[in-house]
Amino acid sequence: QVQLVESGGGSVQAGGSLRLSCSASGLSYSAYCMGWFRQGPGPERDRVASLYTGGGRISYADSVKGRFTISQDNAKRTLNLQMNNLKPEDTAIYYCAAHPSVGDAACSLRRREADFRYWGQGTQVTVSS
Repeated sequence: QVQLVESGGGSVQAGGSLRLSCSASGLSYSAYCMGWFRQGPGPERDRVASLYTGGGRISYADSVKGRFTISQDNAKRTLNLQMNNLKPEDTAIYYCAAHPSVGDAACSLRRREADFRYWGQGTQVTVSS
């Protein structure tokens, strides 16, 4: 059974930093497409960043480029999201997501909520001005 557990959310002032972590279990970590999504006031979850755990390209949403960094620790089966220079518009529930991957290229095409099969419970990030 695949389980994704996020941690590291919280409240911070604009310009501050937070680091989110996602601990993954029950999956072949070396061959998955994994990503971070967020859901603000609207109904949809938007992709923030994603990567293929087997190595390869990393992609970011335009709104977070240069501020957020996605990384992984394969030994610990952990996906991280370092968020710097946070803005009030980054306020959202952040979710870790995973999908069995057929490779780096296929993973880079997965950008929608429906493209990912497994989800964590989410962690709240609140940025005040």
